[in-house]
Amino acid sequence: MAYGLVIFDCDGVLVDSEPLSLAVLSEALTRQGLPADIPYVTRHFLGRQLATVRSHASAHHIELPPAFELDLNKSLVQRFRHELRPVAHIADALAQLELPRCVASSSDLARVKLSLAVTGLSKFFGDFVYTAEMVARGKPEPDLFLYAARQMGVAPAACLVIEDSPFGVLAARAAGMEAWGFIGGGHYRGHAHAGGALLEAGAQRLFEDMRTLVPAIAAASGYPARPSAQLP
Repeated sequence: MAYGLVIFDCDGVLVDSEPLSLAVLSEALTRQGLPADIPYVTRHFLGRQLATVRSHASAHHIELPPAFELDLNKSLVQRFRHELRPVAHIADALAQLELPRCVASSSDLARVKLSLAVTGLSKFFGDFVYTAEMVARGKPEPDLFLYAARQMGVAPAACLVIEDSPFGVLAARAAGMEAWGFIGGGHYRGHAHAGGALLEAGAQRLFEDMRTLVPAIAAASGYPARPSAQLP
């Protein structure tokens, strides 16, 4: 397959943020009377927009306070500034990648830019960062990935999506794109069958080490790796 674009999810793919995000969300929902341990929030919210949390709580007869999202984001930002780290070996992979690349994330734009800045990954993407705020429907709908492909001038069929969540994989497949599931993030550590849901959602391949990504893409697309980073 001759890929023309690699679309990266951010949380759990570029930055190892999900353990932090899931912990903060679990604590916040439990305080509001909706017992939600880490497996619960992972199952219901991993890879989805924050807006889905409010509708989910409402369906369980819990009305979250008006400032819930704002307070949650403040807590996340504070932890990100001090604790957020890039996914292991992602910087080297991006530096070697021969293909154009962009980010397509369910998180809001300010948070994605903060995540990339804190982890030193901004230089690999420049302004090629797209979020669910820019489209009518977030993942698992295809809107965000289709929008990213249009902005980058690449046909959906020529796009490869790197995702860590079933909702993200579903969105990629609905957009007519190939999707590879990354299971090397901290939130997958210790889960023997971590990739099952990704495969069920339609991921064509699973991998857990970013050092294998560029060789796999190069072999599949016919593009060589390169020794230094370059914006798309």
